Amino acid sequence: MSAREIRFVYSTGDRPKLKSPYLVCGFPGSGYVGKLAVDHLIEELRAKHLVDIYSSSFPPQVMIKPDGTAELMKNSIFWWQSGDGSSDLLLLTGDSQPANPDSEYSLAEEILNIAEQFGTQGVFTLAAYITGVFVDRPRVFGTATDLEAVKAFSLHSISAMDSGSITGMNGLIIGIAKLRNMKGTCLLGETSGYVVDAKASKAILETLLQMINVRVDMASLDKRAKDTEILIQTIEQQMLAGRGEGRSPLESQQPQKPRDTGYIS
Repeated sequence: MSAREIRFVYSTGDRPKLKSPYLVCGFPGSGYVGKLAVDHLIEELRAKHLVDIYSSSFPPQVMIKPDGTAELMKNSIFWWQSGDGSSDLLLLTGDSQPANPDSEYSLAEEILNIAEQFGTQGVFTLAAYITGVFVDRPRVFGTATDLEAVKAFSLHSISAMDSGSITGMNGLIIGIAKLRNMKGTCLLGETSGYVVDAKASKAILETLLQMINVRVDMASLDKRAKDTEILIQTIEQQMLAGRGEGRSPLESQQPQKPRDTGYIS
């Protein structure tokens, strides 16, 4: 691929006929909060592969798959047709976000070009709201590109953000979607930012499913959330044990109270 080139590899077969689907994006970021949520959706809904997107702006490396083979880093879009009156979906997951702003804009435009071909009615990005502290019950924060959507957040126990910014693809895609007359919403799960946080993933996924009227089995994500709890408990115990010998590196990074960073990954 030449500099900043984007390449698409579509699945063979007929293109799906979707009815005003939502595009739901789970890019890798802090805590892998959004990616875990969308990967769970893809697995539980048995979503079908639509296209792989390769870009020279992704890190110059290959990913080793469970079967031992290697493949360039990519983003992938899957599709799911409800068949029961609930929302059809386009689901985006990825190995990486682009490395520079120009490439982020280019990739966001190309993703939305695909979404437009299917008559997408709205775009959701799932992300992390980084506080720097561990919590038992992660809150869900949100922002949207139209005021009516923000006003409806209270119906789903979403805390509306009123300051800060959302950097990277999670913010960019909903911003460009607005220019294309698509509604955009970003849901953010509260997380420390120190661990892969399936608890935060579960929180935003439960909220999303309620908003789009889709049901999935949460058992496997529940297990991963419990694994997150065990990991956090282990870290906290190590921190407590280390107080007599001086503060641990992780403890020294933790603020005494949650800091409102406004972001966001």
